Amino acid sequence: MKKLNKKKIIILVSIVALVILTIIGIIVFIKSRKPKPENELKKYFSYIEEQKYEEMYNTISTKSKQEISKEDFIKRNKNIYEGIEATNISIDILETTKKEDKTVIKYNLNMYTLAGKVSFENTATIVQEEKEYKLNWLSKDIFPKLTSDDKVKAKSVTSKRGKILDRNGIMLAGEGIASSVGIVPGKMSENKEQDISKISELLGIPQENIKKQINASYVKEDTFVPIKTVTKDATELKENLLKIKGIKIIDTKTRIYPYGQKTSHLLGYVQQISAEELKELEQEGYSSNSIIGKSGIEKQYEDKLRGIDGTEIIIVDNKGNTKQTIAQTELKDGEDVKLTIDVKLQAKIYDQFSKDKSTHVAMNYKTGEILALVSTPTFNSNDFTLGMSTNTWNALKEDEQKPLYNRFLATYAPGSSFKPVIGAIGIDTNSLNPEENFGRSGTSWQKDTSWGPYKVTTLKEYGDTVNLRTALINSDNIYFAKVALKIGAQNLADNLLKIGFDESLPIRITTSKSTFGQSNKIEKETELADTGYGQGKVLVNPIHMASIYTAFLNNGNMLLPNIEYKENAEAQIWKNNAFKESTSNEIKSDLIQIVEDENGTAHSVKISGKTIGGKTGTAEIKDSKEDENGTELGWFNSFCEDKNLLIISMVEDVKDRGGSHYLLPKIKAIYQ
Repeated sequence: MKKLNKKKIIILVSIVALVILTIIGIIVFIKSRKPKPENELKKYFSYIEEQKYEEMYNTISTKSKQEISKEDFIKRNKNIYEGIEATNISIDILETTKKEDKTVIKYNLNMYTLAGKVSFENTATIVQEEKEYKLNWLSKDIFPKLTSDDKVKAKSVTSKRGKILDRNGIMLAGEGIASSVGIVPGKMSENKEQDISKISELLGIPQENIKKQINASYVKEDTFVPIKTVTKDATELKENLLKIKGIKIIDTKTRIYPYGQKTSHLLGYVQQISAEELKELEQEGYSSNSIIGKSGIEKQYEDKLRGIDGTEIIIVDNKGNTKQTIAQTELKDGEDVKLTIDVKLQAKIYDQFSKDKSTHVAMNYKTGEILALVSTPTFNSNDFTLGMSTNTWNALKEDEQKPLYNRFLATYAPGSSFKPVIGAIGIDTNSLNPEENFGRSGTSWQKDTSWGPYKVTTLKEYGDTVNLRTALINSDNIYFAKVALKIGAQNLADNLLKIGFDESLPIRITTSKSTFGQSNKIEKETELADTGYGQGKVLVNPIHMASIYTAFLNNGNMLLPNIEYKENAEAQIWKNNAFKESTSNEIKSDLIQIVEDENGTAHSVKISGKTIGGKTGTAEIKDSKEDENGTELGWFNSFCEDKNLLIISMVEDVKDRGGSHYLLPKIKAIYQ
């Protein structure tokens, strides 16, 4: 019995202890959940960035609400915080002092504004009303020296964006005059709906957008309401617009691209900064009104081209006198960027290939200066900067020719234009004697029966002497497949890596890397053979190709491509001794013979009195060896000695248009 009672007592004590612990836990939890003055202050400031001004008003004390109405409170805070573009607002509590029924909190506030970072120390008074803490709000809670009679003003002086110039100082992008098309509501005809419909059709802007703009709260009868900016030379469009009552057209300054489509993929365009970009860049002095480079040189040289607006945030008293400068940013105009581009050559190349899907790199092969970068078809940078209609944008996106696709940034199968590279590697690795006669192989060949049905084919037989020179002159696939096999997969891979494959070009223009196989490996013997004549899995970027070809013209040294102009520019070597000097001279001589020799695949480019060399290439793009519906890429990589000019050209879809020979008369016209 005693034992039983003792057991009951132990159980009872355990239950009581558990209850006591539970009660203590609940008390601790309630206390932890109990509002704290500091947390209420932090909540108040968190509402600012969320633009929840009504919620802010609900956090202030009854006394404060008696001194400022909800409408005035919201208006004051909204105008100030949004006017200075306040973001990333945070506070650090420094000291908390309790005095009877109130708590004084000293804190440090940090935020970013259109004039840069702002930090200051301040105090806030929190009072308890029933079970809640409330802020005794005063204007000084915005800025310590701000009173209810003061105003906060943000003044800004817009900086100038730097110009983009060609090598001869010709402006490619810069400030110019465009035409701002607008509506003066009070001067519109009685048939407003009909007129808005006409304006919508002419400008490619939805009617709803136009109505929203002319019905904005600030608009009066005599207000000029800008609708769209068009180019100054859009004469016919402006004449048709001016037939509509209420239309007014005025000059406006804007970023313009005088050469339009001829330079668009090269230069890119600017537009207003997006919310995502601003979030990433606001600490670098950008604001919601900033214009930023979106693509091309405009984006790649944003750090130089961008200007920093002169901004100032000040407190002024009721007489308009400056009481305090909160933040200030010095005005700084952007720098001009002078390119190595020769816009006349750029335009000449564009005009030859404007209707093709193509890409072209022109370079001074003695200095590495890029003289032209062309991708066709293209868009017009002015359309993006001035404001593109929905119809124009949809047409660009849906165009099967892919005008928005920048082809000189991509990689392509080089076809036979790659054969000089294979020949050079063969000589340098002692795998190939350029004088060795490989003998006839016909137009179809395989190493042995282990290849199964797979064979390498070439277009024609050309006699009994089959060496490096004759194989290049006649573009013999079989010869270069054999050379690749002699070099070997690992040896070829090592030497391709040596000349910049799987490597980013060390210039500001970000291109795709040239590649030659999965994980820098050539896995099969047939793939190795195909690589020998620029097929297989080899893909080359056109700018990289230009750099490789400079080695044949500079005693074996690959030059660094350069896009930024410098007076008296000297060549910078990217890959020293990419090929031996004797090898590069051999290849150069053979390239000249491809044009000079009557049997050469590029003989039609020969111009009397000029020394021209080059290599044609037609790359097949198809799903399998048996695929007969694939397309072809046509290449012509050439140079003209009297101009120190190297041009790498690639045109898509040349099948049934002569293959690479489609390019020859066009390139000849450029050299002439």
